[in-house]
Amino acid sequence: MKYVSDIMNTPPIVVVVPGSRNDAINKMVKHGVTGLPVVRSTDGMLVGIVSRRDVFKRFDEDQLSLIMKKDIKTIQQDATVEEAAEIFTKYRIHRLPVLGNGKLVGIVTPTDLLDVVSKQKLNITAEEVINTTCVTAHEDSPLSYVVHAMRISDVPAMPVLNAGGKLTGIITDRDLFVDQVKDPKALNELGITDAYESLAGYRNVLPLFYTATDRSIPQDYHVKDYMIRNPMTVFKKTAVSEVAKLMKANDFGQIPVRDSKDDLAGMIYDIDVISALCKK
Repeated sequence: MKYVSDIMNTPPIVVVVPGSRNDAINKMVKHGVTGLPVVRSTDGMLVGIVSRRDVFKRFDEDQLSLIMKKDIKTIQQDATVEEAAEIFTKYRIHRLPVLGNGKLVGIVTPTDLLDVVSKQKLNITAEEVINTTCVTAHEDSPLSYVVHAMRISDVPAMPVLNAGGKLTGIITDRDLFVDQVKDPKALNELGITDAYESLAGYRNVLPLFYTATDRSIPQDYHVKDYMIRNPMTVFKKTAVSEVAKLMKANDFGQIPVRDSKDDLAGMIYDIDVISALCKK
């Protein structure tokens, strides 16, 4: 039996309150992560969690204490990985702070659980665990459509179809604005220092900057110019253990699923995959 202490990331990367929005952004950028536990400066106690989406939902707010989520789920370090999977599946979250003797000692993400799923012989297929409505984009649609569609539907990725309804690509929030990630003005407004320009991590926070600041997206920017072409897919009958291996090996948070006619059947996310641990 595996326990949370066996798979957690420790020591956890944290941001401190009192602090600012830019403190959180810079820490995420520096370490290439998309969210962080928030601790109190006086005693190191866990008081919240903040993600890049939290920042951009309240981009006009500077105080970290007003941006972070205060109602957070936690887990004890001696809990089982199955218990962790149940929390991820029930609440569809992507970060689970780990406590030991009342103190923050680590953090677990769905990626940490993919290894567990990949090593188990589970008689469960991809189509059995898909639990998210698949929102698609058309390859000739303006990029602005995708930005708003992702925000409204709260999905981080969309399969891209051609006029015949065939899958031709996938676009994620990290693929947006590739030609603008070195925009000095944008970096400055986000509080990101020049020292981080060589790091890929800032792509985790820049995509949503443009919608947060209502910056217009040129009409000649189209989905097909930004999508990843011929994306990796899995068949709907593929075992979740194999899907977990592919996600882990390629650092994917989602993979399009195809049916017996090679048509798009849906999208499987990392949280869907680890939900298999709850079905044993």
